[in-house]
Amino acid sequence: MKKGRISILDHELVPDHEVLDEAEIAELLKRYKIQKEQLPKINEADPAIKEIKAEVGDVVRIRRKSKTAGKSLSYRLVIE
Repeated sequence: MKKGRISILDHELVPDHEVLDEAEIAELLKRYKIQKEQLPKINEADPAIKEIKAEVGDVVRIRRKSKTAGKSLSYRLVIE
């Protein structure tokens, strides 16, 4: 019997990760009045980053479930 590949993103403890497009990045930076390099960083070797095929320089939105806020959004810049 052949085993299928399991995605780490399917695990209940791994938050949703998604790569932002250029328009979303521009809006994010404008909203917070920051430069891209001022965002918190995440390494390209991170398993979730590998899974979504994000590249160095991409900005990733991470959605976590929060008991107090309902959901929590954070953003990370992918680095080497």
